[in-house]
Amino acid sequence: FRQRFPQIDLNLIVDYSKYHDVRVDNQFATDTLVPDVVQLQTLHDFTRWKRQGLLLHYKPAGFGKLHKKFRDPDGAWVAGMVIAFSYLYDVAAAGADAPQSPLDLVDPRWKGAIASSYPHDDDAVLYLYALYAQTYGWDWIADFAAQQPQFARGSFSPGTAVTNKEKIIGVGTGGSPLITTPNRWMMPDGHPFVGWGQRIAILKQAANPTAAKLYLNWQLSTERQTSNSWSVRTDIAPPTGLKPIWEYPNANVDGFPRFMEDRAQVERLKQTFALYFGEVKGDPTPGWPGLHPGA
Repeated sequence: FRQRFPQIDLNLIVDYSKYHDVRVDNQFATDTLVPDVVQLQTLHDFTRWKRQGLLLHYKPAGFGKLHKKFRDPDGAWVAGMVIAFSYLYDVAAAGADAPQSPLDLVDPRWKGAIASSYPHDDDAVLYLYALYAQTYGWDWIADFAAQQPQFARGSFSPGTAVTNKEKIIGVGTGGSPLITTPNRWMMPDGHPFVGWGQRIAILKQAANPTAAKLYLNWQLSTERQTSNSWSVRTDIAPPTGLKPIWEYPNANVDGFPRFMEDRAQVERLKQTFALYFGEVKGDPTPGWPGLHPGA
């Protein structure tokens, strides 16, 4: 964005979505709002903020080309990109016995060789593990815990552990099926993974609404949408070998937004996985940005 619009002063604040959303809520409550745009994994916040009348309804260029799952009909929010979570492995280290589905992750040969992000620290990872429990049973979860996986905060951490040759397999992390070396990210047929549209909205009280609108138009532009494995637009075909993300039933594109809306279920599952994997440990990887980062 800075390269495309060098005259625009963009200040991007990175934090876990579960802290960003309550930070925005607190800024509303104290009349100290900082951001113009929010771009978060916590999909349920966008439907709530819309009900509360806090979002600017705006339909950027290409709005009509967005898949219906990736746009609010009134323009309160749009999805700017597709993100998918599954597992990956080091191709060279895994060799001929590489795990071809999540079922293989509990094979004894991978004991001590797995890194994972905490499912009870990230709702998208939580949903992935919930799908594993639903598909393979809670005994699979117990068997996975017996593999002594290395847990860390942040969905990037499994990929980092594999890339750094600390572990062979990483679970609960993003990736692209187009990249097959040195690590291969998996979405095997008939087995669950998680795909969703990362939502973006302009806050109604935004101090810089014109620049915010420009940002949304840039995110949805064909230039930007052709740079990813999947597009949120129906008029941009994915790279050769892939279907649009909404054509993969095992991506659970409909399931994740429903899951995020049921906060009571989310909390129960977080505590359940803490029983299997232990409490979340470690400082948040972005640090502690505080109440008003970017102000």
